[in-house]
Amino acid sequence: GGLVLLKVKAKVRRYLRQRRTVPILFASTVQRHPNKTALIFEGTDTHWTFRQLDDYSSSVANFLQARGLASGDVAALFMENRNEFVGLWLGMAKLGVEAALINTNLRRDALRHCLTTSRARALIFGSEMAPAVFEIRGSLDPSISLFCSGPWEPSLVPASTEHLDPLLEDAPKHLPSRPDKGFTDKLFYIYTSGTTGLPKAAIVVHSRYYRMAALVYYGFRMRPDDIVYDCLPLYHSAGNIVGIGQCLLHGMTVVIRKKFSASRFWDDCIKYNCTIVQYIGELCRYLLNQPPREVEKRHKVRMALGNGLRQSIWTEFSGRFNIPQVAEFYGATECNCSLGNFDSQVGACGFNSRILSFVYPIRLVRVNEDTMELIRGPDGVCLPCQPGEPGQLVGRIIQQDPLRRFDGYLNQGANNKKIAKDVFSKGDQAYLTGDVLVMDELGYLYFRDRTGDTFRWKGENVSTTEVEGTLSRLLDMADVAVYGVEVPGTEGRAGMAAVANPTGSCDLEHFAQLLEKELPLYARPIFLRLMPELHKTG
Repeated sequence: GGLVLLKVKAKVRRYLRQRRTVPILFASTVQRHPNKTALIFEGTDTHWTFRQLDDYSSSVANFLQARGLASGDVAALFMENRNEFVGLWLGMAKLGVEAALINTNLRRDALRHCLTTSRARALIFGSEMAPAVFEIRGSLDPSISLFCSGPWEPSLVPASTEHLDPLLEDAPKHLPSRPDKGFTDKLFYIYTSGTTGLPKAAIVVHSRYYRMAALVYYGFRMRPDDIVYDCLPLYHSAGNIVGIGQCLLHGMTVVIRKKFSASRFWDDCIKYNCTIVQYIGELCRYLLNQPPREVEKRHKVRMALGNGLRQSIWTEFSGRFNIPQVAEFYGATECNCSLGNFDSQVGACGFNSRILSFVYPIRLVRVNEDTMELIRGPDGVCLPCQPGEPGQLVGRIIQQDPLRRFDGYLNQGANNKKIAKDVFSKGDQAYLTGDVLVMDELGYLYFRDRTGDTFRWKGENVSTTEVEGTLSRLLDMADVAVYGVEVPGTEGRAGMAAVANPTGSCDLEHFAQLLEKELPLYARPIFLRLMPELHKTG
């Protein structure tokens, strides 16, 4: 871990001095192997070499420049996963235009909110998103330019929309003149799926993009000849930075899938010889839910990379699918305290040295778990947690250091909730993750819960994630959401479990007997809500 940190720190210092940016780092990747395959889009089996990606992104930059966009302007990108998605934001970055990457699940108010708060001068959308754009066309700023990429059907798009694909084919492919941007300038915006209210635009600067991709690359010992299977949305950082970053910065081939498919997952991995797959926790559960097939052992995957793999299914997942390395990491788009579990310690989301804890200034601090209020000592400084004691993860903010800086959100008001003063020592500032973790004697960190993922019943704290994991296992990996509901005249909140039960077949007697064996009385849900399916957020 220490060596990885030193290596990334040294590179970050150099790139800061040389005012490197993601497009400049990508240019040296192209130079190394212009004819190697960079991106493969599974949907149409389209292969792009590094040179083709370079040419496409340059034509995007030249086209937007001809349309009057300049360094510091914002253009919104609203399309499903495909090679063009990467070419479009990379082309914007070559010009110094900041891309606002918009979640394809958003509609109406939330979509309008993302476009207005980003102050986008242009909106490029995939033809599959045309109905959503059509719905809000009346309330869009009339000065915003609209471009549609993909199959062209003029009657389905707002009147002033232009078809982007032929315009890009005619645009010059030379590299545009370099914008005045450095390593800590803005690259693009990623909208965090606001657990409360509307999505917030997190600012991603070039150094953050580099740091997130590089820590994963060196920490988990990836190789330039690895092939990554990326079925996570490209409007989020896991798909676009941790995944695509390996292509742009380290020259790997990345296979892009439009959407995750549990039944096609291993077939794709075999077809494209993938050696690394990306996951989020739920995705592993969906794969385990599939009936066993012999293809699931025939792949060449040596590493599963992601976050949120629950301890309850970790060993079963790596064992059944024969995956030697589970590369679990922790990090939010905007956080300055990413963690990596570099040696596949079952259930851990990361590690921090207990001997040299000052090398990486992160800490678990004591909080009131109900209110998430920080508990401070007599001197007003936060109290660090002992091993086994749950606490909120915080990272010290040092703005001059690209590894420690906090770039925050476009909306300044949202930043204040994420920063606390006097955390490690008097007068300092730290980023609050809002996540409760526990560290063991050796320095491995384990997820406790996200804020709001516990409720109190019968005087005990109930962990929703723990109960969800148990219920899901008992119900053959069904989708389960557990939450606390208020019941008039009673203290605390009673547990309710919403269960995806499309067939309507659930043996409640048998289920009740299993619950008695598996869960303590206070954690057993009082109410069951059987639904055809559960809604999921992007």
